[in-house]
Amino acid sequence: MSEALIASRMPFVVEVEKGRVYRWCACGRSQTQPYCDGSHQGTGLAPVEFTARCSERIWLCGCKHSRHAPLCDGAHNKLPK
Repeated sequence: MSEALIASRMPFVVEVEKGRVYRWCACGRSQTQPYCDGSHQGTGLAPVEFTARCSERIWLCGCKHSRHAPLCDGAHNKLPK
């Protein structure tokens, strides 16, 4: 199993639409961050699928270290420089 790559040291601020299904990239390899583009194939990692409970702006983890994935929990603040 591969380790997730840090896609960004900041969260991705996105607008989500109520009822829509999203696939958050957990591997850090996607070219369509913060969403999955299938780049995880062969890594042993898989995207996190979630359905938006309401239409709103959310912060999705960019560092791939959040304990509350796909949402940012501030883990990027504790990464080594």
